[in-house]
Amino acid sequence: MAEFVTLDVADGIGTIRLDRPPMNALNRQLQEEIRAAAREATVRSDVKSVIVYGGEKVFAAGADIKEMADLSYVQMSEIVGDLQSALGSIADIPKPTVAAITGYALGGGLELALGADRRIVGDNVKLGTPEILLGIIPGGGGTQRLARLVGPAKAKDLVFTGRFVGADEALSIGLVDEVVAPDDVYEAARRWAGQFTGAASRALAAAKAAIDQGLDTDLDTGLKIEQHVFAALFATKDRTIGLESFIENGPGKAKFVGE
Repeated sequence: MAEFVTLDVADGIGTIRLDRPPMNALNRQLQEEIRAAAREATVRSDVKSVIVYGGEKVFAAGADIKEMADLSYVQMSEIVGDLQSALGSIADIPKPTVAAITGYALGGGLELALGADRRIVGDNVKLGTPEILLGIIPGGGGTQRLARLVGPAKAKDLVFTGRFVGADEALSIGLVDEVVAPDDVYEAARRWAGQFTGAASRALAAAKAAIDQGLDTDLDTGLKIEQHVFAALFATKDRTIGLESFIENGPGKAKFVGE
């Protein structure tokens, strides 16, 4: 039984909820519970889309510094892969994912949010990668996902300075996708995630794989990835349902079964 992370499912939407007061510091136990929740969300057929949420006050204010302070180089070199894969487990969910962010998302908290397909924030948020102020750098995927999201120059500014950015700047540089009132963050995330509860799940997974894998390679290889996942969808029931529904009833009326 997880202590700090739950997966709650309602109306086809799974919410991975972090709950380690007061700041959702990402100790190793919480990291592994995130990994387990992401795996459960992946395999459950009743979960069509996923929200990652830290609660009304804070998303996650970073790693548990007290836990890290006494680690040696050898010790950290043995566990840093686990840190990256745990915080990156949200990116591995083959379903639409959205981070619903209130308050602070710093360090590992921001790295966790970077793994989602979309980030919706309250207008009171503070986001950043302040690890440089501790004499280290982001180690949970931040240097790579941040640069891919906002570009190398903006990523270097944030990582080099360790400064926090507010909602308006985060939106302007593409770090987040939507800004709402803090009390509306979770419901805004549910509205976005709710678009996919009746969608063709295998097609969504294929689209996500094509985009994510294609970004990690050259254009020609990316086009070949697209060819492969596109053709594979012609072995699914939803492809038959979707095309037949379009011919008979026009677009947007298919009742997909997720197979």
